[in-house]
Order: sequence, then structure tokens, then C-alpha cells
Amino acid sequence: MVAAVMLAAVPGAVLAPRAQGGPPRVAERAHAAVSRTAAPGAEDRSPASRSATAARRAPAPPRRPITNLPAPGRTVVLTFDDGPDPRWTPTVLDLLRQYHARAVFCLVGVHVAEQPALVRRIVREGHLLCDHTWTHDERLPHRSLAVIESEIGRTATELATLTGRRPRYFRAPGGNWAPNVIAVARSGGMAPLGWSVDPTDWARPGSSVIATRVLAAVHPGAVVLMHDGYGRREQSVAALRTILRVLAARGYRFAVPD
Repeated sequence: MVAAVMLAAVPGAVLAPRAQGGPPRVAERAHAAVSRTAAPGAEDRSPASRSATAARRAPAPPRRPITNLPAPGRTVVLTFDDGPDPRWTPTVLDLLRQYHARAVFCLVGVHVAEQPALVRRIVREGHLLCDHTWTHDERLPHRSLAVIESEIGRTATELATLTGRRPRYFRAPGGNWAPNVIAVARSGGMAPLGWSVDPTDWARPGSSVIATRVLAAVHPGAVVLMHDGYGRREQSVAALRTILRVLAARGYRFAVPD
């Protein structure tokens, strides 16, 4: 069973190789965070202590990718992979703002490092961040533990440094989920985020085809996979205009996990 995840929406909305010298391993950072406790008999109310206590009390992330999210009424979760891209991500953000929609952006670390202002804009406009590894290595499950930890942990650290928020979700490149990859993401406090609607927009079949595929398959609580990076995404952007308009007319709200 996938752990229940709440949804949040805007009220009233109608809805490559690993770099050398990477950060400490995710598991090591997690262990260090929870081991900073107060001396016996003393009460430690420092921010680090409160954060560690909250982490210990929080439910563990699910072991299987989340593909649908429970919510009352008609809701849909839009997710965008492989950005941020200076050509396409700003237009996606403009469209989402037009429809008072929030979304999840699954960001690649090398692009995050190149576009810090765009990452901050994503957060400032109310969207959620998802760790999509540092180099989008689709063979990640076959790499060593050290490489997996660097790919995931380095991106999480970069996002936290830029925005002050660590991502709460992780998406495997190419949807290549494996227990070793999920375990590293979970050790960093991130839930694996999959999808239930995939129009294969990355293949550029045409904007009308992309929109038709999404509109035919969408359902309450659906997680929709689209792309705003790694290539020409004008078809995805054009399809998004149609998807937002039609789903809003159908009474859908565009929500994010909360």
C-alpha cells in the first residue's frame, strides 16, 4: 500500500559522469542530523534538535513510487521533468500562474546549478521541488552505492542551498525504479514520485496528440508526467495550454502533494 499523501491547491483555483568530491553520503548526513542530541538531563530546543525530532516522528516515505494521490473531488497533479530550462520553464510557469495552478518540478542538478534564479522563481510561485538526480543517469540502479548517493544527495543539497528547502520527493530518471535507488532517496527523507498518466511528450508526437492522451487518461488524483527540459519542448508547452483550459472547464483543480 502506498502511504496516503494529502494534496494542496490554491484556494478557489479551477482547476554524465559524477563530479569528484561530492557531498557526504545521504545516509551519513541523515545519521549526523539525528545524532546531535542534548546532554543527559538537558532540554535542547535548538533548530537542529527540533528538526531531528520532527524527522524521527515523521512517517517513513513509501517504498513504492506514488502514482495517484488521494484528494476530495476532481484534482490532478501536473509534474514537469528535466528542467529548469530557460527556454521553456518560464512559459510553463506563466501558464500555471494564469490558471492559478501549482505543480511539481522534477529538476536535474546540472540544470539547477545553471539556472538558480529560475529555481527560486519556481519556489516563489508556490510549486514543489522534486529531486531528479544530478545528471539524469537512466542506468542509475546499476551504479555503485557511492554514485547513487552522489547523484541524489548532491541535487538535494543544491536545491536546499538555493531555496532553503530540501525536496520531499524524488523521481528516478527514465522511471527506472529499483530498491537500491529508492532506499537512498528514502534515507534522505524523499518519497518516490511516479505517475499514472504519461503522454510521452518527450518523443514530440505533436501537441494535439499530447493533449489528447492526457485528457483521455486523466482521472481524480492522477499524476501527469510532462517535460520542460532536455530538448525542444514547444509541443509540450502548446499541449499544456489545452490541458489547463479543458481540465479547468471540467472542474478540475491543479494540486500538489502536501
